[in-house]
Amino acid sequence: MTQPIYRDTWAEVNLDAIEYNINQIREQIPQHCSVIAVVKADGYGHGAVKVAERALKSGAEMLAVAILEEALVLREAGIDVPILVFGRVAPKDAAVAAEKDITLTFFQKEWLQEVKQTSLPQTLKLHMKWDTGMGRIGLRTDEELKEIVGELKDQSNVQLTGIYTHFATADEPGADYFNMQNERFDQLLTTFEKVWEDPVAIHTGNSAASIRFPEKMYHYIRFGISMYGMYPSSTVKEERNIDLQQSFSLHSKLIHVKQMEPGESISYGATYTTSDYEWIGTIMIGYADGWIRKLQGMDVLIEGKRMPIVGRICMDQTMIRLDKEYPVGTEVTLIGRQQNDMIEVDEIADYLDTISYEIPCMISSRVPRICTGE
Repeated sequence: MTQPIYRDTWAEVNLDAIEYNINQIREQIPQHCSVIAVVKADGYGHGAVKVAERALKSGAEMLAVAILEEALVLREAGIDVPILVFGRVAPKDAAVAAEKDITLTFFQKEWLQEVKQTSLPQTLKLHMKWDTGMGRIGLRTDEELKEIVGELKDQSNVQLTGIYTHFATADEPGADYFNMQNERFDQLLTTFEKVWEDPVAIHTGNSAASIRFPEKMYHYIRFGISMYGMYPSSTVKEERNIDLQQSFSLHSKLIHVKQMEPGESISYGATYTTSDYEWIGTIMIGYADGWIRKLQGMDVLIEGKRMPIVGRICMDQTMIRLDKEYPVGTEVTLIGRQQNDMIEVDEIADYLDTISYEIPCMISSRVPRICTGE
């Protein structure tokens, strides 16, 4: 059931853009390669269930999340396709994954040994993670690989269905480190194929790798940030090997408009003082919504025109210097297009000296997501 909205602040998620972006990447990658739609972190802040449903309708064959809880949300929503959890799940919780037919990532012999002692309701599916240069999680050597494969062969309650790695620099200008990781993966794969006979799915490519090096992709690519219409880096954006449509936008409405005299200060700390007669508008969004105080000075759009945020952003409200008087209820776009101008997620990220991934994720659940294009 759709929850009513009592506050004039909301985010819009354009599901048609999700479909468009998936269609774009499918034209890039080889025909034998399929799409894993990455919907971790509540679909990068867009809403995991709705995004997952549209991604599957658009041709994605599998979903991926970061933690077991996220996978369970998808199962509870009635989604029954394969779901991979990227992060480590404690062996004691493997039974939950097996019961819900959720595939887990593993990379430790000791983890397998603990799972062996667990009572599983059905066979647990696994993907093995190889660390070829990310330095985060995953096995690194031929010796580790052989030990783990030996442990796998000694288990009857688990099934290895995939192997994968993750690239650290696929979105950066040079390809030397990317190529080095590929070489390490190929070396491990050669060892693996000598000691393992059953077929497994192989996936190495994130958004950046699949866009820039589609010919190097295996059975699947993991389509994350670019499924939402954002380029993984300025390098990928400048190369424009693919056209993407931003799915996320953020909006509010003016709740109060007043004319201030010269010398009047705005908000906590009196960090902004009017220099002349100025129109000041207030909108109901603040740092409790993820619209953090560092965004003071950032532009918003009103009637397609840019106007700055003035004064410190409060927990629940933000003030804007207007170019004239506007009626209460006038729409304000904080992220997205309005008439002939657009504030991209990238622009907010650049202002905050961070990456685009962080921006929709930081907009809290207090801001309702409204899906368009359903």
